[in-house]
Amino acid sequence: MAGPSPGQALPATLKHDIVAMALEHGFDAVGFAPAALSTDARAGLEGYLRAGFHGDMGWLGARAEARSAPRTLWPEANSVIVLGANYAPMGDPLAGLDQPHHGNLSVYARGADYHDVLKGAVKRLARALIQRHGGDVKVFVDTAPVMEKPLAQAAGLGWQGKHTNLVSREFGSWLFLAELFTTLDLPPDTPHDDHCGTCRNCLDACPTKAFPAPHQLDARRCISYLTIEHKGHIAPEFRAAMGNRIYGCDDCLAVCPWNKFAKASREARFAAHPGREAPTLAALAGLDDPGFCQLFAGSPIKRIGRDRFVRNVLIAIGNTRDPALKDIAVQRLDDTSPLVRAMAVWALARLVEPGDFTALREARIEAEPDIDVRREWTSPFRVTGL
Repeated sequence: MAGPSPGQALPATLKHDIVAMALEHGFDAVGFAPAALSTDARAGLEGYLRAGFHGDMGWLGARAEARSAPRTLWPEANSVIVLGANYAPMGDPLAGLDQPHHGNLSVYARGADYHDVLKGAVKRLARALIQRHGGDVKVFVDTAPVMEKPLAQAAGLGWQGKHTNLVSREFGSWLFLAELFTTLDLPPDTPHDDHCGTCRNCLDACPTKAFPAPHQLDARRCISYLTIEHKGHIAPEFRAAMGNRIYGCDDCLAVCPWNKFAKASREARFAAHPGREAPTLAALAGLDDPGFCQLFAGSPIKRIGRDRFVRNVLIAIGNTRDPALKDIAVQRLDDTSPLVRAMAVWALARLVEPGDFTALREARIEAEPDIDVRREWTSPFRVTGL
C-alpha cells in the first residue's frame, strides 16, 4: 500500500496525529518501535524452538529467521506502528468454569473473529495514514511471522508478563495486537519496563503446569494449544485438568492483578455472541459439520473444524462424571472421526460403571478400525482415574 512521498521534514506532531487517527479507528493503545528486534527477543525465540516448546506448531520454526528480523518481511520498513485493541470482558472470565455441564470458551473466541475486526480497522487506518502523511505501509494482524509481543514492549504498550503474554498498566492482559510496518521514519517510544515484580499468580493458576519457569511457556502442556492447535489425540495426563475448557484457556490471563485497571471493551463485536455464551455440552457434542459451521460462523473457533472441537467437548463431558450424559457419549462411538470416537471412549470410562464399560468394549472393539481408538478401549486410564 503506497502513497505520495512525505516532505523532507516530518512535522513535529506526526506521532501525535497518528495516535489520534488510530484511536479514531477503534484502537485503544498505540506505540512506535524500530523495525528490528532486541537481542534478547531473538535469543528467546531460539531457545523456545530449541527446547521444542512449540510442539506441533512447525510454522514457528519454519520461518524463524523472518520472525526474528522484521525487515526480512519488508526491507523498506523503517518503523513499526504497534496497535492494541482492548477485548476485556464485562464479567469474570472464569465464571464459566463453575458450570461443568456447559462449555467454557476463551474470552477472545466468544465474539467475532478478531482477525477480521482488526484487519478492517488497520486497513482503514493505513489508507488514512497514506493520504495524510504519505509513505508506504504493510499491514499485519497475526497472519505473518511477526513477533508481536516483543514489538509491543519495544513500542511501550506493555511488557511480556511471566505468562509470556503482553501486560498493560491500562488494559491488563486483554490486548489484541496488530502492526503497521511503514517507510516513515518515526522516533521510537521508550520500551516498557517489566512490572510483574514477585507476583506469580499466572504461573500458579495454570491447570496443567505449562510454565517451566517465569517467562517460559511449554505449549505442549498448554490447554490453549491442546484444544486449538493440536491436531491429534490429547494426552490422558491433561484431560482431567481441562475441566470444561473446550476452546482455549484464560486462567493465566484472568488472574493477572493488572486486570483491575481494565475496563470492558468498547468494541461491541468482541462481546459474547448469544449462541456461544455458556453453550451446553450435550448440544455441542451433537454438532455435525453444517451445524458446527453455522454456530461458529464468523468465529475463530470455526478454524479448528468440527472434529477437534467435538473431541474437546467429549473430554469436558467425561469431566462432568455425570452418568446422565452417557447416551451422548455412546452416540459418538459411531462417529466418522477417530478423534471423536476415542474421546467418547474416554468419557464413557468416567460416566459408567466398570462392568458397563467392559460390556461396551466387548461389543465394540473388534469392529473398531482405528488403532488409537482401540488403545483407548484398553488403556489403564479407567483404573488410574486420569
